[in-house]
Amino acid sequence: MRWRERAGLLRREVLALYLACRDPRVPWYAKALAAAVVAYALSPLDLIPDFIPVLGYLDDLVLIPIGVLLVRRLVPGPVLNECRQRAQVMAEQPVSRAGVALVIGIWLLFAVVGGWLLWLGLPIATRD
Repeated sequence: MRWRERAGLLRREVLALYLACRDPRVPWYAKALAAAVVAYALSPLDLIPDFIPVLGYLDDLVLIPIGVLLVRRLVPGPVLNECRQRAQVMAEQPVSRAGVALVIGIWLLFAVVGGWLLWLGLPIATRD
């Protein structure tokens, strides 16, 4: 199996864990661990920053799969299979261009307002 295919499978598995977090049939401790794994997988912050050669991606290549394996043992099999099917359907759906445009628009608005405040010399945040 190629790396790109494995990455796609891992991405769908993380999406399935996200769906499992929201399922009432999953025990609370499995939900907590699944939420931590999903948050780490989607977070831009890493234990080791990605700009450090080799080591930066090593935590993503090791920690996320280990977390996925642990959560798979805690989530009931039928629930996980159902979540995987739902994740597969969600992964095949097209991305909403309007949603992407809205998020980019909000970030641009924040950047313009922040730049404008800096240009005026107004403090953005004050210290006590």
